[in-house]
Amino acid sequence: MSKIKCTVLECAYNKDVMCNAPMIQVNHNGVRRSRESAQTQCDTFKPKDL
Repeated sequence: MSKIKCTVLECAYNKDVMCNAPMIQVNHNGVRRSRESAQTQCDTFKPKDL
């Protein structure tokens, strides 16, 4: 898998500011066709156990 930087420290897949999830899923964020990154969201996010 490609190296994917992740700054969401609350995500269980974040390891040293890199995503180590086995798969990444990115979807539209409330729009039919995304035209900028703010219109997308990472659905792979999993909260860390604190």
